[in-house]
Amino acid sequence: MAMATVLLFHSVYGLRPLERNAAARLRAAGHTVITPDLYEGRVASSIDQGFELKEEIGWATLCERAERAAADLPAETVLGGFSMGAAVAAHLWAKRPETAGVLFLHSIAQIPHDARRGLPLQVHLADPDVFEPAEDVAAWRTIAEGAGIAAEVFSYPGAGHIYTDPSLPDHDAEAAERTWARVAKFLAAL
Repeated sequence: MAMATVLLFHSVYGLRPLERNAAARLRAAGHTVITPDLYEGRVASSIDQGFELKEEIGWATLCERAERAAADLPAETVLGGFSMGAAVAAHLWAKRPETAGVLFLHSIAQIPHDARRGLPLQVHLADPDVFEPAEDVAAWRTIAEGAGIAAEVFSYPGAGHIYTDPSLPDHDAEAAERTWARVAKFLAAL
């Protein structure tokens, strides 16, 4: 069984133990995982500070850094991200149509207009999620269906936004374990 190469982008907080531990978990399953540091060593201690860092660095710069991180990776590299990182992954998706799959953790993100039909995509969301209102998720599902994307959307009632992160009040250990089990199946099937 071939293992996946996964490019996994951090949340608005920056590259922290959440992403490093997720990468270690996936590596233990045999996958190659790259976790670029789009903030170049800076880490936010709060979500507000994270948004300030994102604005200070600028979206265009974050996307340029992501493109450089992906430049030498195989065309079929799986694109994934945590919260803001999902939007970064979506930015690359439009430029890397041969990706084997897309993984959005804690967020939905734009589907490219020319996305490959049948592309496997997995989404994991808190329910409810202040950053991803139910009506936005419903509209996104309709777009994914219309684009022919093989989207699986999992929601976790009562969990906080970035519920896989044990360092945040959002954390929900049971939802996190279910998420990682589903991600493992997703990657193994690619």
